[in-house]
Amino acid sequence: MASDKAVVHVIDDDEASRQSLAFLLQTANIDVQTHASATTFLDRLPALSAGCVITDVRMPGLSGIDLLHRLRQLHFAAPVIVITGHGDVPLAVEAMKIGAVDFFEKPFDDEALLASVRSALQQQAGEKKRDIARAEIDGRIAALSRRERDVLAGLVAGHANKQIAFDLGISPRTVEIYRANLMNKMQAGSLSELIRMALVAGMVSLSK
Repeated sequence: MASDKAVVHVIDDDEASRQSLAFLLQTANIDVQTHASATTFLDRLPALSAGCVITDVRMPGLSGIDLLHRLRQLHFAAPVIVITGHGDVPLAVEAMKIGAVDFFEKPFDDEALLASVRSALQQQAGEKKRDIARAEIDGRIAALSRRERDVLAGLVAGHANKQIAFDLGISPRTVEIYRANLMNKMQAGSLSELIRMALVAGMVSLSK
C-alpha cells in the first residue's frame, strides 16, 4: 500500500541524469525514488507514494508523452514535470497540453527546478487536503435523513424557514428543529459554514 508521504518520482532512462536529479532533490531534503523507464514506473504505480513526477520526454519504449497519456487514462492526479533536450520545445508544449504542470530544457537551472517541484508538492498537498475534507463532508451528508437533506437543499437555495416549510408541507417550527439537527450533524458553526459544506459536496443541483 502506498504511503501518505510525498515523494518525487524521477523517470529517466539515462542513469547519470537520473542519479544527478535524485542527488539534487535529496540535498534539498526532498524524498525521491528513481525509475529507469516509464514502464517500470507504471508497473510500480499502485504501491507508490503520492507526490509528483519528473520525467524525461524522450525515452525508449514509452516516451514521456506516452506516459502522460497513460497517467491521464489512469486518472493519476499527481503533478508531472517534463525534462526536454535542446530543441524539444514542441514536445514540451504537447506535454503541457496533455497535463504536465511545467517543463525544463536541458541544461536546466537547479534552483528553478527545485522551486517548481516544491510548488507541485504544495499543489498536491492542497488537493489531498481538499479530497479529505470533501470525503468528511460527504460522510456527514450521508448520515442525514431524507427530510434533513430536503431542508439543507432549501437553505442552499437561499430560502427562509417559512418558504422551506411551505415547500415541504411541514411547520416552520419543524424546519427549525431539522435545521438545528443539520448544524449538529454537519458540525457547522454557522449557516454560512453549513452552506459552504453543501456547495463543496455538490449539493447545488438539489436546490434546482
